[in-house]
Amino acid sequence: MGFMYGSEVPDGQRHAGDQFAAGMTVLARGEEWLVTEVGHTEHDGIRLVVTGTSPLVRDQTAIFFHCPGHLDTVEPLRAEDTRLVPDSSPGFRRSRLFIEALLRKTPVPQGELRLATAGTHLADDLLYQREPARRALANLRPRLLIADAVGLGKTLEIGLLLSELIRRGRGDRILVVTPRHILEQFQHELWTRFAIGLVRMDSAGIARMQRQLPGGRNPFDYYPRVIASIDTLKSRQYREQLGRVTWDAVVMDESHKLISKTALNNKLARVLAPTTHAFILASATPHNGDDESFNELISLIDPTAIVDPKQRVTPAQLADIYVRRHKMSPDVAAQLGTEWAERAKPQFVDCPATDPEEEVLEELYSTWITPPPGRPAPVTGKGSRLFPVHLLKAFLSSRVALQESIANRLKSVGNNPDRAREAEALHRLAELANRVTDDDSAKLAALVTVLKNEIKVGPRSSARVVVFSERRATIDWLYRQLPARLGFGDPPPNSGGEQGVTGPVRILHGSQSDDAQQRIVNDFALAGTDVRVLLTSDIAAEGVNLHRQCHDLIHFDVPWSLITIEQRNGRIDRYGQKISPQIRVLLHRSANPDYEADERVARVLTTKEDAAHRTLGESAALMGLRDEEAETVNIEQAFLDRRDIAELIPDEPADETDIFMAGAWTDDGDDTAEPDQQDTIVPAVDDVLQQPRLFGSTREFIEDALAEAYPNPADSIGLAWLDPADYPATLTFELNRDGARLADLQRRLKVLPQSYLDQRRILERVTVTFSPDLARQRLELARKHNADKPKRRGQGTRDQQYAESGWPDISLLTDQHPITEWLVDKVLARASAGTAHARRLTAPVIAAAVPDPVFLVNGRYSNRQGKPTVLAWLALHHRDGGLHVDDREFVQVLHDAHVNREMRMSGVGDISPLEALVPRVVEGARVEMARRLDAEEGKLMEPLIAYDQRLEQWKAATGVRYEQLTLTGIRESAERRITNTAVAIQKLLAELTTDGEPTIRIVGVLVPQQPAREA
Repeated sequence: MGFMYGSEVPDGQRHAGDQFAAGMTVLARGEEWLVTEVGHTEHDGIRLVVTGTSPLVRDQTAIFFHCPGHLDTVEPLRAEDTRLVPDSSPGFRRSRLFIEALLRKTPVPQGELRLATAGTHLADDLLYQREPARRALANLRPRLLIADAVGLGKTLEIGLLLSELIRRGRGDRILVVTPRHILEQFQHELWTRFAIGLVRMDSAGIARMQRQLPGGRNPFDYYPRVIASIDTLKSRQYREQLGRVTWDAVVMDESHKLISKTALNNKLARVLAPTTHAFILASATPHNGDDESFNELISLIDPTAIVDPKQRVTPAQLADIYVRRHKMSPDVAAQLGTEWAERAKPQFVDCPATDPEEEVLEELYSTWITPPPGRPAPVTGKGSRLFPVHLLKAFLSSRVALQESIANRLKSVGNNPDRAREAEALHRLAELANRVTDDDSAKLAALVTVLKNEIKVGPRSSARVVVFSERRATIDWLYRQLPARLGFGDPPPNSGGEQGVTGPVRILHGSQSDDAQQRIVNDFALAGTDVRVLLTSDIAAEGVNLHRQCHDLIHFDVPWSLITIEQRNGRIDRYGQKISPQIRVLLHRSANPDYEADERVARVLTTKEDAAHRTLGESAALMGLRDEEAETVNIEQAFLDRRDIAELIPDEPADETDIFMAGAWTDDGDDTAEPDQQDTIVPAVDDVLQQPRLFGSTREFIEDALAEAYPNPADSIGLAWLDPADYPATLTFELNRDGARLADLQRRLKVLPQSYLDQRRILERVTVTFSPDLARQRLELARKHNADKPKRRGQGTRDQQYAESGWPDISLLTDQHPITEWLVDKVLARASAGTAHARRLTAPVIAAAVPDPVFLVNGRYSNRQGKPTVLAWLALHHRDGGLHVDDREFVQVLHDAHVNREMRMSGVGDISPLEALVPRVVEGARVEMARRLDAEEGKLMEPLIAYDQRLEQWKAATGVRYEQLTLTGIRESAERRITNTAVAIQKLLAELTTDGEPTIRIVGVLVPQQPAREA
């Protein structure tokens, strides 16, 4: 065994008494504080985020590092010294709030694998979307590659997983890394669906923050939950700063961009992977065809999964850390319902070449593609064989794309006499291309006809369409041509120095700024904006949601890759698309059948992708290459060899690994089963944890908490309930009224997206609802943007005034909403206040329907990271001179004692005898907790022991492999890697082991109600 239960932490600094947990009260620097977050650092001891409860520091937030003799010494208050306090609030409201707040604040323990938050968010609760969270939580660490096919909702799966980590106290510090054009889209989904706020940190934002922070302060330490683009973070400066920060969870979207070991993206991933407990990668195309690169990616998730980096991975190696499904997977198909309309058959639009275009085709084929025998194509050097195809594909896109390709090639040819023949042929081809006018373009004419006559795009229509092209030159040319031809007039002037950012026709490409890309994506998702046509390169083929207001997509030119075609189509053909998406393909046709490249390739590829989509659920694995560039080269070579492209591409994956990568794998030994008959892991309906709650609903808790904190909330914070006929269960209140003391809530809300704070003025007034239906309606209304927006503020209906942006004006008040968390902490801080001189914990005494006193106790064991492993809510009855543990559920004891909102005040009598029992109750709770640890220890240790054994097997297997290396330096480097990996994992196993004595807290005492006094 590499680790031992109960062994000392390597630095020898930990003491059995150093047990901290969220919800406990501690002493630090002479004041009392409520612990809200617990974390461990490598060098600075235990990191405690606290809220002040004693008068001098009331409601202030601070961070202490418990490291005796070096930094702070933080002292937990002893349960044995708990002072019992009668509750004089109406209906024992303060006590009920205190117990409820503790129930909500206590993290779900380590061994609980049921989902604690599923079904509570503003997202459809689909069983298949629970699977990534369920799989991740079952692992030693929540580390996973989510590889679901295009359109299944990977962002929602990530949101649910992060929500689960937050509920377990493992999501306090989160970093999300995405491509820059989907930053705000990702922010929007996580906030509106899951109430997870992420601060956007682009390069300008980081630089601004560094100017505000003290010298040497790391900007990534400042905000606990951050989203940033990979383009920003991959620079060396930020990689070094990130390497010094510890995260609870790191998410890297579009992770297939990480797999090249020499790429900056990969270097960033290798910096982040060791700094986080949870490491979540997401990609619809996770394998680029290079086994060694893919294995590098997997090693970032779990170093022990890969023995030989050069060997193809097997399904067994990925079983615990890889999730892949597609639309036709049984568990997916059974749940989609009407939320994913079936794709229509693709429409092919013939574009007969004009005479000037036929001349160009004649030159391309006779000189470059199929020259006569004895006279090869006039091109030499690297990539010479495929260059003629590149010229042909450029022309099939547009004559301006061909002109650009020719110009670029002539620059490389220069005045080299050995390439004079190539230069001559290029000049001749350029002369023919220059003769083709805009009006000679068959594809442009066909595009305008389709847009105007079939899709009905125009000034008087709300119809939208996305048009894809591989060529930036083609996109820019279409942007200049389409507005006037569609009746929109000339393109608007550049915005911020960039064209295509405003107006009915927009362009999206990789050279635009972060702000421009996000504005275009956001506007296209909102019904009320003026955008009608989105011209985009394949930058929008990954991760961008274009289906909200659009169900028409046109391939102006077709990429010679099934993977890219599928990615493009997935922008509108995805979950949430309620109108049957229509894909159209423009095919450049020639009078000469030998010049029909689009017919030979584009039609075949589109047809193959569509057939695979309907039968297999995805097409990316058909060719077995799993890489767009490799597929393109393969097809280009086949085209030059005059091979049948339809025969080149099989109808289904042949290789075992390709089947697994496609999400069509079955582990029952029957590799031949049809995809819709194969076994798939389907989460059970009962995999949701029913969390203990004293209050009947979150609404009841919020109402009572506000009433307790603000005796007259209507006056003090402007609290008001909106008309229930139009806005059911919806309240609003102000955050900056004089004397309202809501600055602490404003601080929490400042981490929300800045565009949301600005557009909805959240820091002035918030409006929240307990009605999921209303929250969905407001989210949909927000997507209409300013479709009915009044000219001036104050005009029009309330709905018109709020239909201003993609951010909803009303959010769903869930258990993890910042307002709920603020009130939970406020309740706990108020309950813990008032004992600054007593230096003792307090517990309320409540008169209830019980025959004998009942002590309510929370007990927990923790691991060395400070996270609970064994958790119990105990009810200890004092009768017949002894203590008896109630075998009912904790909350059931309270319900049976009629502890609820209907309680009436009653005296609690003399509590001094009960206070004398406190030490016995604490000892009894410790005995009960020890019994429960004995009962659960085997279950808790089982995964740790299993992983330790797996580590030993990995060490042995990799050791044998590296012993065979002949170069001493390489062998020694490999041996160091094995040793370092083993040490790090053994340290992790020790940290996850239950450690020390249980933490005990008396939550309250129920006493028999006193008889009413006679008159």
